[in-house]
Amino acid sequence: MINRVILVGRLTRDPELRYTPSGVAVTTFSLAVDRQFKNAQGEKEADFINVVAWRQTAELCAQYLKKGSQTGVDGRLQTRSYDNKEGKRVYVTEVVAENIQFLSPAGERREGGSGFQAPPAANPNRGYGFDRTDDPFANESKTVDISDDDLPF
Repeated sequence: MINRVILVGRLTRDPELRYTPSGVAVTTFSLAVDRQFKNAQGEKEADFINVVAWRQTAELCAQYLKKGSQTGVDGRLQTRSYDNKEGKRVYVTEVVAENIQFLSPAGERREGGSGFQAPPAANPNRGYGFDRTDDPFANESKTVDISDDDLPF
């Protein structure tokens, strides 16, 4: 069985960081994801998708993301329900993030006090990825010669 969600969108509000009673960090935010087509009036529409991130990923999101940040989310779809204060059953569908890519330029993200650049990937299982400024091939002007037999497609 497969339960995989991949989204790219912009945050509709600043992330909300909370901690469970046992001290586990959890952050929630909403992503606006544009649809590929236009409506009858010729305007693009968007879907607003709730995302939840846990532990170190949650703390990094709260520290470096803000409303309007372009963000990539890779995770799984989850549904749950609870009874609200009026006793009515409320159903929630959300994406549980497993990997988050910070896609906005570093200057558009929140910054820590020391000028530290946020990592582009927030996944404690695979490290932080690399910042685009650390690309070893960024200033390389040579072309790369690759045989068609070496390409996977």
